[in-house]
Amino acid sequence: MSEPLYDLCAIGNAMVDILIPADDAFLAANDVVKGAMTLVDAERSAQLYENAGAAAEMQSGGSAANTLAGFTSLGGRSAFMGKVGRDEFGDIFTHDLKAQNIRFTCATSPDLSTGRCLVIVTPDAQRSMNTFLGAASMFGPEDVDAEIVRASAITYLEGYLFDREPAQAAFRKAAKIAHDAGRKLSLTLSDTFCVQRHHEAFLELVSGEVDILFANEHELLTLYKTQDLSAAIEAVRAHTDIAVVTRGVKGAVIVAGAATHETPVHPAPSVIDTTGAGDLYAAGFLYGLTRNVSLPEAARIGAIAAAEVIGHYGPRPQKKLAGLI
Repeated sequence: MSEPLYDLCAIGNAMVDILIPADDAFLAANDVVKGAMTLVDAERSAQLYENAGAAAEMQSGGSAANTLAGFTSLGGRSAFMGKVGRDEFGDIFTHDLKAQNIRFTCATSPDLSTGRCLVIVTPDAQRSMNTFLGAASMFGPEDVDAEIVRASAITYLEGYLFDREPAQAAFRKAAKIAHDAGRKLSLTLSDTFCVQRHHEAFLELVSGEVDILFANEHELLTLYKTQDLSAAIEAVRAHTDIAVVTRGVKGAVIVAGAATHETPVHPAPSVIDTTGAGDLYAAGFLYGLTRNVSLPEAARIGAIAAAEVIGHYGPRPQKKLAGLI
């Protein structure tokens, strides 16, 4: 097996985040479900954007792309596969990734606009996401760059993308390419909504293909249809080489073979916006894995990356993470 050209490549939704600081009254007036990720159509997305007015701030996002931004900030080599429209939002997304030295294998759609996520952040740091997937959701097996997957030590799949059958086929194709090349496959479950919507397909992917799984406590419980975290941990132990279960302020549980590591959070001076906390935790943990550190040490790096991102608005680091570890 040749040395990897990239430490990490990712397949995910190519999105532009529109950050909207607001209060609970704005959520109520606009029928927004607090703390949830809600899929919306183009009309609903445009209406929320208009109602937010000048308060909105725009930056490229998408869960897997956020992870790569953190991974690259730590010093890793990365590449991203996703789909954008031929529009202003697509230009913003492409420019931002290239500016961060992330190789972007860009698939474009002439008929659909670039996906965007309106992230409404309330003073308690909760984020309510209203997502118009647009071109991002049209990613299919033909958009998987086999050479990038073969050249990457780990391929990371974003659960938010796992909705349409072509995207699921793309995940399965990437898994086969990665494993045939002797590489590792990682998956983040992303959201309980995603797991509920495609429960059996997710469970099949996790049990049959995934080497490194990321899930928060609620997502893992949903995957194994239990309210008993210990039972869910024992179930996932049999399905993956490594499972990373984040638990908010309680830290994380790392499961690998017979070993279980309970790891703490990293203190954050303030909590402004929790957007991207899970994405950046995955960035730090995967960076540690690609540097062959111990699992608790990888968890420590993940916690540091997560602590940095929750201290400001936006899902990507504002400080060079390599200087924090």
